Amino acid sequence: MTALLEVSGVSKSFDGFKAINNLSFSIGARELRAVIGPNGAGKTTFMDIVTGKTRPDQGQVLWGEKSQSLLKLSEAQIARAGVGRKFQRPTVFEDQSVAGNLTMALKAPRGPFRVLRWKPSEHSSQRIAELASEVGLGDQLARKAGELSHGQKQWLEIGMLLAQEPRLLLVDEPAAGMTLAEREQTTTLLRRLAETRAVVVVEHDMDFVRRLACRVTVLHQGAVLAEGSLDHVSANPEVIEVYLGR
Repeated sequence: MTALLEVSGVSKSFDGFKAINNLSFSIGARELRAVIGPNGAGKTTFMDIVTGKTRPDQGQVLWGEKSQSLLKLSEAQIARAGVGRKFQRPTVFEDQSVAGNLTMALKAPRGPFRVLRWKPSEHSSQRIAELASEVGLGDQLARKAGELSHGQKQWLEIGMLLAQEPRLLLVDEPAAGMTLAEREQTTTLLRRLAETRAVVVVEHDMDFVRRLACRVTVLHQGAVLAEGSLDHVSANPEVIEVYLGR
């Protein structure tokens, strides 16, 4: 499997603390991967480096078929290249409708002046309806985002990311604060999204990770401790000691 994203030999220190320590990680173009590990394992710093928020001290981050270096690009350029990130807390425009939120996120060629005159076309209206349907909000288009449940806001934000047509989605703790029904729907959504793009889910909830039924990467002290199915990594004595045994 050719890698869509390849992180190799990446290290990053903050005031002498090595947050990422010679980390190597790759994900295929259509793959669902869960990243787990104790607090301070480097999960957030890993996402910060991939999205350009943090620059590593050493190593490479290569992207796409042409192995383009993401370290030479700005955060905005990395997003345009196809890397989407969803933070733990949903950031939607609460006073706008679901359709309004998706409209603002649409990947349209809008410069600073054109954006003022931009009007949704028939094609964009159709795309908004498709996006809403894809994340389970097809019947909520007119509803204000502030009225949605926590889980629905998470789905709306995923829909807003999908509007940018990303090839890789980095999703931070999607299950946090969701009802059981919402968690099940989120599992189904993430698994379906990974059929057409790469999806990396950073998660603490082992039950949710088990439902994803995907390859798991365990980080510890900024490096990969173990990788494989959840059953495989759960049986690893080091993983039990540093993470699961707590």
